[in-house]
Amino acid sequence: MSKQLDKTSKFLSYVLRHQPEAIKLTLEQDGWVNIDKLVSHANQHGESLNKELIEQVVATSDKRRFTISEDGVKIRAAQGHSTQQVQIKHIEQTPPEFLYHGTTTRFLDSIKIQGLVTGSRHYVHLSNDEQIAMSVGQRHGKPVVLKIKALLMSQQGFKFYLADNGVWLTKEVPAEFILELE
Repeated sequence: MSKQLDKTSKFLSYVLRHQPEAIKLTLEQDGWVNIDKLVSHANQHGESLNKELIEQVVATSDKRRFTISEDGVKIRAAQGHSTQQVQIKHIEQTPPEFLYHGTTTRFLDSIKIQGLVTGSRHYVHLSNDEQIAMSVGQRHGKPVVLKIKALLMSQQGFKFYLADNGVWLTKEVPAEFILELE
């Protein structure tokens, strides 16, 4: 991804997941915003943005963080929101036997006590791929991959959702469902 696309992707993550008010933007409850409105607000706040650049970011993002509506008029972040105005209604699904969570060694003591919690986000993010979890953990320090007994959790009443970009979501992962991978 070029520097321009990377910069734009970070900007879109910031306004579509965390701080839409930074450019005086209001997201719909399910996270959607009109692309033309996003472009207009971004440009009014000094961010050089156009529809073609947004479409290029969406098309080339390996993490598929954003979804463009079927009619091509709106965009939203697939998951990862911390803003309370967004409440995407994901469809509940049965997860595979195991899912994975990437973190760093500095969080392990806390995780062993309280499990995985949402923090400032709406959901705990899980992957069905160990390598993706490893890359997530590497962003913040010495990585550790946690193996989650997802199917067992589901069988015990915990709800799981699959976001547009393939990230699994759940409200919490109690410590007893977590195995640490070496």
